[in-house]
Amino acid sequence: MGAFQSYSEFKESNVEWVGEVPRHWSVKPLFGVTLTESIKNEDGEEKNVLSLSYGNIIRRDVEKNFGLLPESFNTYQLVNPGELILRLTDLQNDKRSLRVGHAKEKGIITSAYLKLTAKSNQLNDRYLYRLLHSYDTTKVFYGMGGGLRQSMKFEEMRRLPILVPSLEEQEIIANFLDHETAKIDTLIEKQQQLIKLLKEKRQAVISHAVTKGLPSPTGRNVPMRDSGVEWLGEVPDHWVVAQLKFNTLEMQTGPFGSQLHAEDYVIDGVPLINPAHMIAGELVPDSKVTVDAKTQERLSRHKLSEGEIIFARRGELGRCAIVTKKQEGWLCGTGSLKAKLNNRLLPEYAYLLITSDGVVSELSLESKGSTMDNLNTETLGRVRLPVPPISEQNEILKYVEDISGKYKSLICNADTAIDLMQERRTALISAAVTGKIDVRNWVSPEP
Repeated sequence: MGAFQSYSEFKESNVEWVGEVPRHWSVKPLFGVTLTESIKNEDGEEKNVLSLSYGNIIRRDVEKNFGLLPESFNTYQLVNPGELILRLTDLQNDKRSLRVGHAKEKGIITSAYLKLTAKSNQLNDRYLYRLLHSYDTTKVFYGMGGGLRQSMKFEEMRRLPILVPSLEEQEIIANFLDHETAKIDTLIEKQQQLIKLLKEKRQAVISHAVTKGLPSPTGRNVPMRDSGVEWLGEVPDHWVVAQLKFNTLEMQTGPFGSQLHAEDYVIDGVPLINPAHMIAGELVPDSKVTVDAKTQERLSRHKLSEGEIIFARRGELGRCAIVTKKQEGWLCGTGSLKAKLNNRLLPEYAYLLITSDGVVSELSLESKGSTMDNLNTETLGRVRLPVPPISEQNEILKYVEDISGKYKSLICNADTAIDLMQERRTALISAAVTGKIDVRNWVSPEP
């Protein structure tokens, strides 16, 4: 924070994670500067349902029925602009970080969250939000919870030390942070857009290679012909276009109904692979979704073998993964389907084809299901794919590996830039609200 000046005089705050604070600041307990009254939506009149998401309080679209919804919202608490909402559960779970939100509109939110209202004669609500946000991101809450889920109630945090400058200074700090974090957020958003574009470009290059082939080394155009498949268009004249079933030795869906019951599941047994366990083309098992050796043998026809491709049968069609040697013996789950390819189609090449936009679209058209896409061996087998000679498949795979490496490097650079900017954002907020930098002379730039 070398670009900002420091306060001239400090005193000990007696707060372990803060250290010294400006001499004119005071330190007060949370219960002395906030109110915690929770008013229920008993009459049901307020319909604007809010949710705390990644440190922001947003509107929740109840029509889409995303997540668990109560039978009635009468037990939800009313929220007004300027009030703070805290989620005080799973305090040591990094994935639940950003537990503090600042309401921008009136609405209702679950009563499982703590609502705080800043006393107007003591605290600026925007400053309090920034301070508690800093406590959250610097893991102050980590050691404060209790119980199995490391949770906390207001009674357990009522004496939380709150740093209190003058109201005028709080206003300046809040304005300064609103301005500076907005600039950082804009830069982060640009990097996120760049990553999105890079991923789209990478996918387009890969899709073109596996459906149109590589440019001729001599510079001559490769003779093309109509594939007879609408999404595919023209393909190199010497390629074969065939349904997937003619390039497989076997296709098998996962166990159904009475073949597998809830009581068959054990902890840390043989993994069952369902769509949720296929992540970015890799199998990531869940230790709770496993069975014992006896059940594995009973379901032996569903065992996975090296080189097979396992598909999601429902939800995100085109989601799949190649089975490795290490994963042999794992089981195809109820929500999945596995296929063993013949020697005309390499698993790695088939994976690139199946995850391409064109094949995903065709899978959606072929699939059955009234509420969601649903895949079976028949519909999967009908999907038409371009199949080059094996030697050409290998050449294309080498090209794709090279291209993917270049895009991966660019994406990694953008990710690193985002991490640095987020660290900068966190450090700036912490420095301002704990008095490590003096922004009293800061003036908002002209718009």
